[in-house]
Amino acid sequence: MNAPTTANEDLLYSVTDGIARITFNRPQARNALTFAMYERMAEICQEINADRSIKALILTGTGDKAFASGTDISQFRAFKTAQDALDYEARIDRVLGTLEQCRVPVIAAIAGACTGGGAGIAACCDLRIGTETTRIGFPIARTLGNCLSMSNISRVVSLVGPARTKDLIFKARLVEAPEALALGLLNEIVPDVETLQRRADETARLVASHAPLTLEATKEAVRRIRRTLSREEGEDLILKAYMSEDFREGMDAFLNKRTPSWKGK
Repeated sequence: MNAPTTANEDLLYSVTDGIARITFNRPQARNALTFAMYERMAEICQEINADRSIKALILTGTGDKAFASGTDISQFRAFKTAQDALDYEARIDRVLGTLEQCRVPVIAAIAGACTGGGAGIAACCDLRIGTETTRIGFPIARTLGNCLSMSNISRVVSLVGPARTKDLIFKARLVEAPEALALGLLNEIVPDVETLQRRADETARLVASHAPLTLEATKEAVRRIRRTLSREEGEDLILKAYMSEDFREGMDAFLNKRTPSWKGK
């Protein structure tokens, strides 16, 4: 059974034979997410939870340059108060928590760059397939000078461990596909985008053919095992980063394509 495709300019959603697909559709912005895109993704996950005919979900990005490059930096221009920063992180925690708890297996088909919030989205997925040009990382230490949400830190530590999490963030480097596979950031590498989409579909059909309650129970058990920092535990860290002069400097430098000058305050 197929459902009609729903779309806005930035995010596409379709269901074909029980396989749902979300496509981040802003290739001109390296598929950076607006707040509206985050909210629509959360809505779709809730729709999937209520529709037992859907058996798997694929997330992907338009084009071969990027899966998703995180939150569109222009969204931060309106930040004026401490509450703005806390509300933003609350939104990210809620949306990514909804994605992580989506009852069906979620497969990320990752071509090109998968950075910042995009890498956070990928970390919420159950399986991640990349191409030979896939690069994954959180380069915020050299770009914006902000910090990851507490739930995202928890997910990355769960995937790669504390030492490698620090290595990724401190060095602000993007991990190439072979290393991402070795670290567990990817489950599989394929040669190109065409093969990637075909392999994502094959994987989705495979998991869709298996006992759904077994998969749901396994997803939830693994989620419960992992220790997740609460937002409240990290409020001081969020405010320290987002209310800093460095964050304003990083945002301005990013938007104006120059190297930031960090002050540590």
